Amino acid sequence: MKIKIRKLDVGYNGRPVLRDLNFTIPAGEITVIAGPSGCGKSTVLKTIIGLIPALSGEILIDGKLVDYTSEAVLKGLYDRIGVLFQNGALLNSLSVGENVALPVRMSDPGFPEPVLREMVNLQLSRVGLHGVGDMYPVDLSGGMRKRAALARSMVREPEVLFCDEPSAGLDPITSTGLDELLKGLKEKHAGTLVVVTHELRSIEKIADWIILLHDGRLQFEGKYEDLDAAANPFIESFFLRK
Repeated sequence: MKIKIRKLDVGYNGRPVLRDLNFTIPAGEITVIAGPSGCGKSTVLKTIIGLIPALSGEILIDGKLVDYTSEAVLKGLYDRIGVLFQNGALLNSLSVGENVALPVRMSDPGFPEPVLREMVNLQLSRVGLHGVGDMYPVDLSGGMRKRAALARSMVREPEVLFCDEPSAGLDPITSTGLDELLKGLKEKHAGTLVVVTHELRSIEKIADWIILLHDGRLQFEGKYEDLDAAANPFIESFFLRK
């Protein structure tokens, strides 16, 4: 799935946070949407997946303009994507396995339970949580909860996985492990990932393509190795910060 952003203004209550965005999210790569805290990274992601309406501009998927006012179009979009929310958004009243199964049960209530159990176990194994399906979110560490939420986001084998600040609240070792997991998912399953983060170590480790935002505008679009050639004082200050 290739996503094209054209002349996009995003924000809240009619007030733009970011203006005139033009960039591409290539298929089959890990695209990192980066920038300092509060610059609008998560707002862009939520606009692309239809949780926040754009103020103006266009979003195209595989060359086709997305009509976010159409319920049928949104359903079609949600059938193709998975989302890992910043806090994991697991339901504490459900077991880990029930949480992972939830997207399938919501989209297809008649889905065969034996097959669904196999799908849940497969995804939990992929994220290193084999055998924890009967546990509850409260019983898991922060890193395990993020992995469980990741399993849930992948249970329907999405074409694109959107991750909003996946390392938020994690210690450096756990964060590094999650970065390695995301990179491994892309390499093993040839998927497209869109990751929102301001963590420099994560950007350097996982990014195939970078979208850098600051001061209400797009500051850079390209490969990590092309950053040095970009004549932009903000880029230097952002990537050299300690």
